[in-house]
Amino acid sequence: MRHTPRPHFQRRAAVLACGLSLLTTAAFPAFAEDSAAYPTKPITIVVGYPPGGSTDLMGRLVGMELSNRLGQPVVIENLGGAGGTIGAQKVANAAPDGYTLLVGANNELAIAKLVTKNVKYSISNFTPIGLIGSQPMVLVASPKSGVHTANEFTQLVKKNPGKFSYGSSGVGTALHLAGEMVKEQGGLFMTHIPYRGVAPLTNDLIGNNLEFAVFVLSSGLPHIKAGKVIALGTTEAKRAQATPDIPALAEFPQFKNVDISSWFALMAPANLPDPIAAKLKKALNDTLQSPDFRQKMAAAGSGVASPDVNMGKFLNSEIAKYTKIVQFAKIEE
Repeated sequence: MRHTPRPHFQRRAAVLACGLSLLTTAAFPAFAEDSAAYPTKPITIVVGYPPGGSTDLMGRLVGMELSNRLGQPVVIENLGGAGGTIGAQKVANAAPDGYTLLVGANNELAIAKLVTKNVKYSISNFTPIGLIGSQPMVLVASPKSGVHTANEFTQLVKKNPGKFSYGSSGVGTALHLAGEMVKEQGGLFMTHIPYRGVAPLTNDLIGNNLEFAVFVLSSGLPHIKAGKVIALGTTEAKRAQATPDIPALAEFPQFKNVDISSWFALMAPANLPDPIAAKLKKALNDTLQSPDFRQKMAAAGSGVASPDVNMGKFLNSEIAKYTKIVQFAKIEE
């Protein structure tokens, strides 16, 4: 026999359903209103490095522009450590409300996961807002090496396999991968020496305790201009606008496929509401077209990204590139 609910149960169910309906309809318009009103309070940009580095500079330049365009203060929070991954992890775990963002580099966004087992996040834990810009790295030689061109470098290392070393600012960094790309393309056998940052690397190179190194262009340029190190070539496919007198390594036949840069992107946590993402993307795109911003980026040795970059395709292609280098060099921490 079919059981028929008693009237008071029916009334109670109806009341509960009505209440849930009201809660649901109330919640979504409120959320939509919050998205439409964004931002209504200060925004934090996390930078996974100490103050003074290239990523920190990008964060501060972008933060100033976003503050002007969005009408709210933008605070820079430096969370240095673990090659930028501590800061990236914080943003990956943050609420997707547009108030915690990351200005990150390829080290923590595309490389770290490939070389470090302890990295718990992946690129899917972020909403890409857009690419900010990039700058090449530069292969340099110490005066001790007696090398002045990329061809001389190739000849010397090939004649003495395993004798020479190159330094970078750490295992699994973009600088390290750039060095390994040069080795792979040129068929060279060299030893990689990782340093804990750029300062000790610079000291050893200038002090003639190391023959070769890879720098981010902005870090190496003062020493190149002072004649303390010798620039052999930059690592993007074409010469950098900031240094038209330094050849791109790709101009030399043995390095024709060398094309790697240090890039910077604005990211938010995954599942960022579309209206907030759209506001941030517009603010960033307007920033990228600002003559004042472009001038500041040029002064820092960086090119400005096109607002039309498809971030999904870009990130996938970069990760694929780094995966090949990591596998070639057997890099693992």
